[in-house]
Amino acid sequence: MSAGRRSAKVNRAWLHDHVTDPYVRLAQKEGYRSRAAYKLREIDEALGLTKAGQVAVDLGAAPGAWSQYLRRRYEALAAGRPGPAAAAAPPQASAGWRVIALDLLPMEPVQGVEVFQGDFRDEDVAARLAEAIGSAPVDLVVSDMAPNLSGVEASDAARVSDLVELAVDFAVTHLKPEGALVCKVFHGSGYSQLVERFKRQFRVVKAIKPKASRDRSAETFLVGRGVRATGAGGRP
Repeated sequence: MSAGRRSAKVNRAWLHDHVTDPYVRLAQKEGYRSRAAYKLREIDEALGLTKAGQVAVDLGAAPGAWSQYLRRRYEALAAGRPGPAAAAAPPQASAGWRVIALDLLPMEPVQGVEVFQGDFRDEDVAARLAEAIGSAPVDLVVSDMAPNLSGVEASDAARVSDLVELAVDFAVTHLKPEGALVCKVFHGSGYSQLVERFKRQFRVVKAIKPKASRDRSAETFLVGRGVRATGAGGRP
């Protein structure tokens, strides 16, 4: 079979899976920009990460589904509801919560979310993000960052590790001592080293693969809670 035919077959299979995916259909119904919202919702419901009045930072935020989920969740908590609304609620006072989103790609605004565009690996971008956060420590950092994969395992593992290391360093610097980091990683080369890195930096570490994550995907999510430091901004 030619490369062109294989590519067309893969594209047709992906399109079929996409349009028949129940999470894609639910995202369309509930107004989320992607099915990824349900991955974060499952993680949050399993581990109870969100509380009223939190400050959260969303790294690798585009197209914005995680920021949407966090915004809806914090508004629901402020209104005394048990879970996020299925659709965006009318504007409400923030009740102390903030969601700050960053991505290399442009992202359509999310109501109530502070959106920044730039490369997280760029020191100037990181400095702008830190300035936006200010001196108050953060409750939750979520990272759905992932590199463009080449198919070369060693190279891809190094790219994934670099992004995870950046997310961990950011979290350790800005989180409250009891804060949490949710970070996308991939099973395969380098995975065990990333787990060990989390264990060095956080008192509690859990790996979780939400049902909304496709079975054939190598992605999973590491959650670290409780920074091993004397306070926000400290390092172990």
